[in-house]
Amino acid sequence: MIPASGREQERLARAALTRVFEPGDERGGRWLREIGPVELLDRLSGTDGAARILPGMTEARLAGLRVRASGADPQRDLDAVAAIGGRFVCPGDREWPSQLDDLGDARPIGLWVRGRSDLRLWALRSVAVVGARACTPYGAHMAATLAGGLAERGWVVVSGGAFGVDGAAHRGALSAGGATMAVLACGVDVAYPRGHAELIGRIVEQGMVMGELPPAGHPTRTRFILRNRVIAALTRGTVVVEAEYRSGSLVTARNAIRLGRFTMGVPGPVTSGLSAGVHELLRGEGVLVTDAAEICELVGEIGDLAPKRRGPVLPRDLLDEQAAQVLEALPGAGAALVRDVARCTGLTADEALGRLYELHSLGFVEREGDGWRLTPGRTREGGVRRGGT
Repeated sequence: MIPASGREQERLARAALTRVFEPGDERGGRWLREIGPVELLDRLSGTDGAARILPGMTEARLAGLRVRASGADPQRDLDAVAAIGGRFVCPGDREWPSQLDDLGDARPIGLWVRGRSDLRLWALRSVAVVGARACTPYGAHMAATLAGGLAERGWVVVSGGAFGVDGAAHRGALSAGGATMAVLACGVDVAYPRGHAELIGRIVEQGMVMGELPPAGHPTRTRFILRNRVIAALTRGTVVVEAEYRSGSLVTARNAIRLGRFTMGVPGPVTSGLSAGVHELLRGEGVLVTDAAEICELVGEIGDLAPKRRGPVLPRDLLDEQAAQVLEALPGAGAALVRDVARCTGLTADEALGRLYELHSLGFVEREGDGWRLTPGRTREGGVRRGGT
């Protein structure tokens, strides 16, 4: 029996509807928006013809939905998730991440959540790190390094809890003592994949696990793909680390682009099929990133800039223009007279001589009789020549 409280009625109805509709069902989402969860559940549970007047409803579809609705016991599901320390978060709750509303009629009916932290607050400063399940050691290293760097900077790392890049990203954040969230394509009481049972347990303790399916819900290929839209919508940006041309991670990236989120990719060897999808993304609207600082520059606040990238400063770089010209005028082998240096550089003999003495004091050149030559064992840049003394 549904309680009298309006808010509690809606919560129970939404919990029941997570057993009736598949994640991302836009037609169901439209009905939900137009008539509300309580009325929609009543129509699907009743025997009158009210459900038949819903736009797009067919007899076959209605029969299937009514079978699912007849087996729904929302209070049992709420009690089951509460027994493992979880909860059901609905649109309108203080904890609901409003950015999920960008999905329109495909937004989740509600989210089943495990973890002690506040979902809305964590989602406000979150980045998704996704990629191939059968990743290379390079992919696993990059995912863990990026996630650890993001966690150290106070960002929440979101991924899908799968093998490969997902697992490496979660572990990278956890090892840095940071926050991470796993968005599952199954019930939050189900450890899937089984090999990640311990990891998912650690995420529950140190972070958060969530999903659209009610307790005991099992994953399917379609549910994995639809789960990716939640990862894209929930976060400020998505980073793809290794993905083939046909990859669920690219589905996440395309969803992020469509939603106006930052979309990034980590390049790999051009000979690697596992990086081919990432490179195609980077040829389009994706932004190339190589470390956490570059990610934060995109998704962070104004002024949160990555350090400038440049090569080492060489002694040659510190010379003024005339001194550099004189240095370039000296031959690679043998010595040159002052007048020859002056003629080559366009300086007077006195100016050229003054610059030569300056270069001598800095160790670039040395005098040889009436001529000047490069110091043996030193390059024109001022470094030590390989094989030199």
